[in-house]
This record gives sequence, structure tokens and C-alpha cells, in this order.
Amino acid sequence: MAKQGILIVLSGPSGAGKGTICQELLRSDPDLNYSISATTRLARVGEQNGVNYWFISQVEFQKMITNDELLEWAKVYGNFYGTPRHHIATILNSGKDVVLEIDTQGATQIKKKFPQGVCIYIVPPSLDELAKRIQKRGTDSLENIKTRLSSANVELKYVHNYDYVVVNDEVQSAAAKIKAIIIAEKCQVGRNIITIENILSNVKK
Repeated sequence: MAKQGILIVLSGPSGAGKGTICQELLRSDPDLNYSISATTRLARVGEQNGVNYWFISQVEFQKMITNDELLEWAKVYGNFYGTPRHHIATILNSGKDVVLEIDTQGATQIKKKFPQGVCIYIVPPSLDELAKRIQKRGTDSLENIKTRLSSANVELKYVHNYDYVVVNDEVQSAAAKIKAIIIAEKCQVGRNIITIENILSNVKK
């Protein structure tokens, strides 16, 4: 029987670099899986079901909510988004780890329903650096930048709900810290009860 995989939940304010770190983790570890969300929005050009999202109807999504089949969910701009419990469980039960990039509200839901998940909060070195990163993207107006920085101030207060915090001063360094966290989590006694029992069962009496 394969040892249970670990669910790694990444959160942080917009511009902290969650997506880039996630890509680096997936690039450097082919055994790491990315969690695909279910959504009621229509697929965009080039998107594939089961690759980018699980595209389902609102009726199906509501049924999943009723049956508690989602680790977390939210309604954004009229469309529902959520993390299917079954798909996560299938990967974890195969012994593989799963990384999930999500906002603080979703992470809070997951922490309640799946407390064995490892929640990591990504922060920038400073709010000034965060502002520079958002400006560098060139996709936000000055007003949007101010809004994102204001939101970051609020979101940073959620950090105490997480297990770990990682400062993203440099992508490879931040990714290396997360890999170290995963290794440490795999060595926790609670995750190795079966291994310990197998060792004890082989002790000569």
C-alpha cells in the first residue's frame, strides 16, 4: 500500500508570486500533481476538460455542494469554482503529492475539512516590492494597483491561519524552502505510523 500523499495549499496576496513558484515546483518535481478546479464557467478557446478545469453545469455543481463533495468552493463573477474532494483523494491515495494554489478563504475552508493538508502562505519581501512586481506586469491600472495593495494588507492578516510562511525573495529559493517543508512533513510521526508499526512487528521477542 502506497504511503498517503500530501496536499500542499499555497496562498498569498496578488503579486506575491504564487503561480510562478507553483510552476517551478511542478517543473522540478514531475511526481507533483497540480489540483484542477471544477467550474461552471464556459471553457475558453484552447482549454480542455480535465486539463485546465473540470467544466460542469450549475446543477452538477450545486449537487456537489449538497453532497459535500468539495473541499472548498466560491462564487466569482456569477460562476462557481471549487476543489473536488474525489480527485484530490484519488491522487493522494496513490501516494503522490498535490499542490493547490488558492485564496485565503478557500484555504480556510480546506483547513477545516482537510486538517492534514499543509497550508503555506507566500509573502513578498515588502509591500514596496509587491507594488514593483505588480507594476512590472504592466497589466494593472494605477487604481487597480492601489486596490491590490490594500487587499494585500487585509490578506496578510490571515497568515496566522497557516502552517508555514515563505518569503518569496527569489523564486528558486522560495521553491526550495517549500520542498524542504514537504520533506519535513513526510517525516512527521503521524504520517509514518504504519512504517513504525511494521518496524516494531519485526522486532524479535
